[in-house]
Amino acid sequence: MADFEFDFTQEKLAKIIPGNPYVDHWYEALNQVLPDYNITTVNRVAAYVGQCAHESGNFRALKENLNYMAGTLTRLWPRLFPADIAAQYAHKQEKIANRAYANRMGNGPEESGDGFRFCGRGLIQLTGKSNYQSFADSLQMDINDVPAYLATFEGAAQSACWFWETNNINQWADQGNIEKITRIINGGTIGLADREKHYHHALQVFGD
Repeated sequence: MADFEFDFTQEKLAKIIPGNPYVDHWYEALNQVLPDYNITTVNRVAAYVGQCAHESGNFRALKENLNYMAGTLTRLWPRLFPADIAAQYAHKQEKIANRAYANRMGNGPEESGDGFRFCGRGLIQLTGKSNYQSFADSLQMDINDVPAYLATFEGAAQSACWFWETNNINQWADQGNIEKITRIINGGTIGLADREKHYHHALQVFGD
C-alpha cells in the first residue's frame, strides 16, 4: 500500500463520504495518487478530502452542473445574460458554458465550443483550456484526452492533486488554515462552514 504517515483505510474513507457507492474505487484512486503529490499526513489528507467532499457532493459530482434557469443566468452573469438573452440559453448547458466561459481561461470565442469542452470537471473542478493544457502537460497527455480522464476515479482525484500542488496548498493544510485553502479553491469563502465541518470530521476519523 501507499506510504501514508497514518493508517489510511477504506473504512475510514467510508465514514467521511457516507453513502458513496464507489468508496472502494475512490480509496484505490487516492492510494494511487495522493503520495505522488506529498499529500500523506493526517492534516493534508483531511484538508484534501474535506475540500473535495464539499466541492463534489461527497465525491459524487464530477462535472459542473450548468442547468440554470433564465433568472439565475441573469443574476450570475448579468452582462453576458441580460433577460432577453438568458431566455434563449436557459437549461441548455452546452450553450451556457460556451457563452459564460468564452474568451477567458485560455478559451476561444463562444462559437469555438471551448467553454463546454473545458467546463469544470474532477473533484476540484478543473475549468478552462489553460488549466486543462497545464494538467495535460504535467502528465504528458494530449489535451483532447483530458475530459474523458477527468471522468475516471483516478483522473478526478489526480486533477485535484495537480491543482493542490500547483497552488502550494500543502503549506496551508499543514497549518490547518481551511479559510486560506477555501479562498484558493473557491476565490472566496463560499461554503466555508461546511468545508471546515468536513475537515474536522476527517481529522477525527483519520486520527483514530
